[in-house]
Amino acid sequence: MTGGCHNNVNIGVGQSSALSPILFILYLSFIFHIFEKQLKNPKIQISILSFIDNELLISQDKFITVLNMNLFYSYNVISTLLTKFGLIMKHRKIEVFSFSRLQRAFDPLVRSTV
Repeated sequence: MTGGCHNNVNIGVGQSSALSPILFILYLSFIFHIFEKQLKNPKIQISILSFIDNELLISQDKFITVLNMNLFYSYNVISTLLTKFGLIMKHRKIEVFSFSRLQRAFDPLVRSTV
């Protein structure tokens, strides 16, 4: 955001307020819209679930390498967008889960490298 006026804000809505999650989602909906547009070019299928101030990126693929690449790319896109909008993502809170329907399937531990 360049060229705009900057003002200090001395008041706000507390986290316990019923208005807080509504304002948060309104603010994030624009960011999620940009995020979805940026994932359409490389045709990455990612869904976002949002729970108040926790977001979940969901991806499906038969191959774990493709799945990891999609999640890694998506994570970098959303992280960059949030930073541009002045929001901080706590990277240490990131968790990645891998599920398989196959019995006795190799299910490697997926680690976040960020």
